[in-house]
Amino acid sequence: MNTKQTIAIIGATGNMGSGISKNLSAGNYRLLLFANELSKLQTLETEILAKNPTADIELSECPTEASWEADVIILALPYPAQQQIAEKIREVANQKIVISIANPLNETYDGLVTAPDTSAAEELQKLLPNSKVVKAFNTVFAADFVQPVIAEKQADAFIAGDDQDALQTASELVVTAGFNPIIAGGLHVSRTLENMSLLLIQLNMKNGYKWLAGWKILHQ
Repeated sequence: MNTKQTIAIIGATGNMGSGISKNLSAGNYRLLLFANELSKLQTLETEILAKNPTADIELSECPTEASWEADVIILALPYPAQQQIAEKIREVANQKIVISIANPLNETYDGLVTAPDTSAAEELQKLLPNSKVVKAFNTVFAADFVQPVIAEKQADAFIAGDDQDALQTASELVVTAGFNPIIAGGLHVSRTLENMSLLLIQLNMKNGYKWLAGWKILHQ
């Protein structure tokens, strides 16, 4: 029997965080959910248990405590908040997998606030030098968690990181969430993944995809 991993989801009640929490609750995981507003967390817990009564979930009032107990930490946060929370979890995230879903978008969605030679994930790795940072879930929309099969094709979710075991774990999480995992390369490839997300957002706004869209690699 496989050992049940504990996954801390920081920012669990946001659009992305709730989608990740709901979909991962169907897997063989113990979920520790944190958000700033307890009432929203309790609502999320009720929604998860209504759909999956056997889900192993626990609400946390402290991101540091949730991260301390976790094997994997998912920062389901926008870029500025990701930077802030890193300071709180640095000591308890040593040697742990930390997943960044953040896209460092500017206010007008026509560019990124990070320099071309870095990314949100690489900046997080600098703040958490002893953690295994992985980029994942940033190239899919929140609506895709409800419907990961779009136009009869399963949306791909791209992953980047430098630790092979961490990439494998992230791939398993992506599968449980309903997507097809594609390991794109080392953590530096997250620069491309964040630009892919920017482009998808721009295409959505231009063409009216209603936030139900994703990338798909077609090959023989």
